[in-house]
Amino acid sequence: MQLLNTGSRRYQGPRSSAARLRGRRAGILGTILAALVLIGPVPANAAAAVTSTIPVGSSPRNVAFTPDGSKAYVTNWESGTVSVIDVASGAVASTIPVGPSPLGVAVAPDGSIAYVTSGDSDSVSVIDVVSGTVTSTITIGAAPFAVAFAPDGATAYVTSGGSGSGTVSVIDVASGTVTSTIPVGPLPNAVAFAPDGSTAYVTNGQDSDMVSVIDVASGTWTSTIPVGSSPTDVAFTPDGSAAYTANNEGDSVSVIDVASNRVTSTIPVGWAPDSVAIAPDGSAAYVTNSGADTVSVIDVASNTVTSTVPTGAHPTGIAAAPDGSAVYVVNTLSNTVSVITVDAAPLAFTAATPPTKANTRAAYNYTFAATGAPAPTFRVSSGALPAGLSLDGATGVLSGTPTKAGKFTFRVTAANGVSSHAVTDRITITVTKAKVR
Repeated sequence: MQLLNTGSRRYQGPRSSAARLRGRRAGILGTILAALVLIGPVPANAAAAVTSTIPVGSSPRNVAFTPDGSKAYVTNWESGTVSVIDVASGAVASTIPVGPSPLGVAVAPDGSIAYVTSGDSDSVSVIDVVSGTVTSTITIGAAPFAVAFAPDGATAYVTSGGSGSGTVSVIDVASGTVTSTIPVGPLPNAVAFAPDGSTAYVTNGQDSDMVSVIDVASGTWTSTIPVGSSPTDVAFTPDGSAAYTANNEGDSVSVIDVASNRVTSTIPVGWAPDSVAIAPDGSAAYVTNSGADTVSVIDVASNTVTSTVPTGAHPTGIAAAPDGSAVYVVNTLSNTVSVITVDAAPLAFTAATPPTKANTRAAYNYTFAATGAPAPTFRVSSGALPAGLSLDGATGVLSGTPTKAGKFTFRVTAANGVSSHAVTDRITITVTKAKVR
């Protein structure tokens, strides 16, 4: 089984079960990981957190959403399959056999088909999205790695790096045939089109430390952009003004100004960054740190890391949902996908004014409510409830029959593990003793 055309720190594909567990964590790297374990996980920012984990196939590598956000396709390198996740249920709905060693995956802009590169068969499998079956296979250059559709859906680019060469195969989507081959820099990894479709960027791996720029109209490699050490992925902002590369050996992200084709900023991230995804609204970039088992969240306006989210083991591929509500992270050594929920607004109470009077012989009932996704839970965060009353954390229902007279002051907090907490003003309930007749 051949190795992938990547830098030495990037996942090379499992050679055995022992190698899969050791991988690039052997030797001194294992010592560093042990130190990280002693330190403990990096806390997540309140605006993004893993809210669920989805089991997929063996050695998953990349993920892509359908344009409507209803499905996500995950390539499983070792099992030779694609897991199709139903986003609404958060579970794998079907598994599609494809060519051996599937790596890259992309869905056409119209959502009709998906392309999957097969590293060991030098081909691309074409999946019909409606039927969930492979309908054809396209022969590509040696060791195809990544794939991307042009914004108009007419063509697709596939990177290949077999025998040390670097090429991009151009597929005519209508006919399903390769119409041309574009030479690029050595060890091409990822490929991405600018939103206007005029150019494409290709990351060139270890020892190249650059991005190849392709003029799409002429189908030629026109220039290179020096970036960080061993770039493994690239993504454009929605407005096309900038592109972000994950520099695997450099533990950094390079920010490219597209107008000038120059790096304008370098952002330190976690250990061995592998892939990058941009939020649909352009506000954030998400970077998988394959050696640290985390995702760095970059604020695009300031180009600074604002939070770090723990994930599964060896996160590699990443994709943002079309509506921006979630980010899917492929954990290659956990055989899972971590679902990071992104909340655009803080939690807010919509019902937080319970009756202020009660007595010891009358049942009391009030429901606290707050906006937010996922739905928040509720707790008394300060003070104390009247004796005899209790707060249901799941439903927000405050109920019971008071058993003791007096004034009771407290606050209620709504939290969902993702957004900033919402806290009520001070609430005082005065309980009077019921008269005995």
